[in-house]
Amino acid sequence: MRDDSTADRASGMSREEILALPAAIDLDTGNRALGLGRSKGYELAKRGQYPCRVLRLGHAYRVVTADLVELLGLAA
Repeated sequence: MRDDSTADRASGMSREEILALPAAIDLDTGNRALGLGRSKGYELAKRGQYPCRVLRLGHAYRVVTADLVELLGLAA
């Protein structure tokens, strides 16, 4: 039987980890915080359907951390 704290770390991020993120993060980190797989996250970003604001910088995607925090209901 798995410990719940181990399951949380494997599938997502803790509240403290999310609140410590910089102003914008890479898409893989955003996917991890939302519990999305890599392929699904990139597919949503490419279609403009990611659940929070994503910036396209050249070939890279960046997730706006403030929008992610608000989406997850962690805003103070």
